[in-house]
Amino acid sequence: MSDDNRSRGPRRGRGGRQGGDRRGGRPGESERGRRPAPRKTGPRKPPVQDPARQVAFDVLRAVTDRDAYANLLLPELLRERRVSGRDAALATELTYGTARAAGLLDEIIAACIDRPLSEVDSAVLDGLRLGAYQLLRTRIPAHAAVDSAVELVRDAAGSHVAGFVNAVLRTVSGKDEQQWLDELAPDPEQDRIGNLALRTAHPRWVARAFAEALGDTGDELASALEADDARPEVHLLAKPGEISADELAAVTGGDVAPYSPYAVHLPAGSGDLSASEPLAERLALVQDEGSQLVTLAAAGAPVEGSDARWLDLCAGPGGKATLLGCLAATAELPDVHVDAVEVAEHRARLVEHAVDGLPVTVHVADGRDPGLEGGYDRVLVDAPCSGLGALRRRPESRWRRKQSDVADLTKLQADLLESAFRLVRPGGIVAYVVCSPHLAETEGSFTAGVRRAGAEIVDARPYFPGVPALGDGPTVQLWPHRHGTDAMFCGLARAV
Repeated sequence: MSDDNRSRGPRRGRGGRQGGDRRGGRPGESERGRRPAPRKTGPRKPPVQDPARQVAFDVLRAVTDRDAYANLLLPELLRERRVSGRDAALATELTYGTARAAGLLDEIIAACIDRPLSEVDSAVLDGLRLGAYQLLRTRIPAHAAVDSAVELVRDAAGSHVAGFVNAVLRTVSGKDEQQWLDELAPDPEQDRIGNLALRTAHPRWVARAFAEALGDTGDELASALEADDARPEVHLLAKPGEISADELAAVTGGDVAPYSPYAVHLPAGSGDLSASEPLAERLALVQDEGSQLVTLAAAGAPVEGSDARWLDLCAGPGGKATLLGCLAATAELPDVHVDAVEVAEHRARLVEHAVDGLPVTVHVADGRDPGLEGGYDRVLVDAPCSGLGALRRRPESRWRRKQSDVADLTKLQADLLESAFRLVRPGGIVAYVVCSPHLAETEGSFTAGVRRAGAEIVDARPYFPGVPALGDGPTVQLWPHRHGTDAMFCGLARAV
C-alpha cells in the first residue's frame, strides 16, 4: 500500500478535502434515484430534545465545509446555546471522538454502501460518522444512536435520505468495532504499520512517521499511536510570579505535574475552563506541559556572557512568550527583556493580550526577516510545523494534514533557523522547537540549520531535569506515551 494521506482513512472529495463532493452529483439520492431536495437556508435551531447531538453535528459540519477547528468552535457553540452539564459533556465526547476517528469510521461506512464515499453528500456523511461513532465507541443504545443521526441528517439534507442513513447505520451496528477491524485492517504480518494505523484511527503516513522517529514498528509504536488516540488531560501553566503550581492545583482540583514546576494536570473532559477563576484572573493559562518544558530549556541553557535580550521569533498565539515574560519578570532575572515576533496581525494581538504587563515587546513582522537589531542572547524558534505532535488535542488535524505539507514546512523552518542564527550573538543560544516527531521537521531541519550556521549543538537533555526516557541525545523528543505530553521536539545550539 502506498503512503497516501488516506491510510485506509477518509475518502477525499474535490480538492483533497474530507467528505463528499459539495456540488451534489448523486449524494443522498433515494433508492429510486431522486436528487436531494434543496438545502434549507439560514441558521437551524437546535432541537430542544437533543441539544448535545445537534451541537456535535454542527461542529462536524463546520469542520468539513469550512475547515473550522473543533477545539475552537465547540466551546463557542456550547456557550452560545447554553448547553451545559451532562449535555455539554456528551457533545464534547461526540464531537472530538467522531472527528478523531473519522478515517476509521469512513472505512466502516464504505464497507456498508455500494458507492464511493465521494458520492455521498457531505452532510449525510457527517451524520453517518456521528451515528457510527455512537454505535462503535459509546454505550449509547443502538436505537438512540441511529434515530438521532437520521433526524439530524433529515433536517440538514432532506427527508429522502432518512432511509439510506437508517439502513447504513443498521448495517454498521451488526458488528462491534473489533469485528470491523478484524475484517478491514491489513494483515499485520504483511503490513504492521497499516494495521496499527487503522486500529488507532491514524493516516498511514502519520503512523509511519511515528515509527521512523521511534525506530520501532512493534509494541512501542502501538503504545504511541494508542496514546495519541486517547483523550488527553488538560494541562495548565501556573504563571511564575502569579501563582504556584500547588496553589493552582488546590484551586482547580487538579494534580501538580511530574516535570514542569509550573504545570498542573486536570482530567480529560474538564470542559470549558475560560470562566474559571485562575484563568479569568490571568493567573494561569492552558498550556501543555511539553510546551512548558521546551520553553524552560530555551531559557535555562547557559549562555556565555550577558543574558538580557531574549527573542521569541514565532510567538503567536503567545503561550511560550508569556512563560518567557514571566521568567524575565522574576527577581532572579531583573534585566531581561523579551521581543516577540508574529507575522499575522490577529495573532500578534493575541500575543499582546497574553503578555500584557510583562517585559515583552510584540512586533508584527516576518520571522524570516523581522528587521530587528541582532545581538540577542537567546532566540527561541517555535517554528510552524505539521502539528503531528498534538493530534490528540486537535482531533480533525490528522485527516486534514497531508504528507506533501512537510516539504513546504521544512523550507520555512530552514529560513527561520537561518534568521535566528543571524540575530543571535556569538556565545548565545538558539532553541529550535516543533510540535512534531516527524524526522524531516525535527532532526532534519535542526541539524541542517546548525550546520549551515557553523554553530555548535548543545546536549539538551540536562535542561529537562527529572524527565525520563530522553534517549541518546543531544536533542530531546517528548512523547504522549512516555511523558504524558504532546510530542514536542527541542534542539539547542550555541552560536560561535
